[in-house]
Amino acid sequence: MSSPRSLYLQIGENELHVTEWGDPGAPALIMWHGLARTGRDFDTLAAHLADRYRIICPDTLGRGLSGWSKQPEQDYTLAAYMGHAVLMLDALGIGRCDWIGTSMGGALGMLLAAGPLKERLGKLVMSDVGPKLAPEAVERIRAYVTAMPDFATLREFEAFLRLVYAPFGCLTDAEWRLMAETSARRRDDGRITSHYDPEVMRIFASHTGDYDLWPVYDALSCPTLVLRGETSDLLTPEVADEMTRRGPKARLVTVAGCGHAPPMNTPDQITVVEAFLRA
Repeated sequence: MSSPRSLYLQIGENELHVTEWGDPGAPALIMWHGLARTGRDFDTLAAHLADRYRIICPDTLGRGLSGWSKQPEQDYTLAAYMGHAVLMLDALGIGRCDWIGTSMGGALGMLLAAGPLKERLGKLVMSDVGPKLAPEAVERIRAYVTAMPDFATLREFEAFLRLVYAPFGCLTDAEWRLMAETSARRRDDGRITSHYDPEVMRIFASHTGDYDLWPVYDALSCPTLVLRGETSDLLTPEVADEMTRRGPKARLVTVAGCGHAPPMNTPDQITVVEAFLRA
């Protein structure tokens, strides 16, 4: 089984951390995480698919082991992340690729597949995101990502993550611990908080209109799979159903026992994604 490797790329004035899996000569598959998360969220899926793909899991700028921007208003937007993604692919020598994105990462994939990567992106998987987000869910996300509580121990931080990300559904104890270890940073006083720049979330809170993307979705032509958590409050059933009739006429799979967002870590979810990529 392949083991993850860390790469550090210079993207403009910033350093971007990437976790790479698999054979560098294999077909490329990008896995891009959600708003407040890191590329290590994909460890289970990446380990399963690494025998067939070169898998690239970035930490978006301002998260995880990537740098924090000195120009947050410029660098912490979907438009900026599009540019970072293209520069990343070029730096890694990747021409054509498939894309798996969770929440924000799915919206980013949608923008790229309809724009600068239209001729380079083969298949698109979007986990629990669409061209229209439910306002109530956006407010819920704003509330927890802008709070940034701190904790004395990693055990307390893990308990917090288990509560906040309970809608993910079925994560194993080992996956919860990995999430805590790859999401934590110690402040100068030694206490633990989430591993992202607070400016990321401030700017997200003032740019939620950037996620109104029906014209972008309608411009997609690549094969598209949408995973929706059965109890998701972000991607409503109505929007998900409309996605099967418009644009690329996505294949929609509803994941039972899961909310926002399916983490693609269980055999049933992995099988759906793997079959779509192989088809």
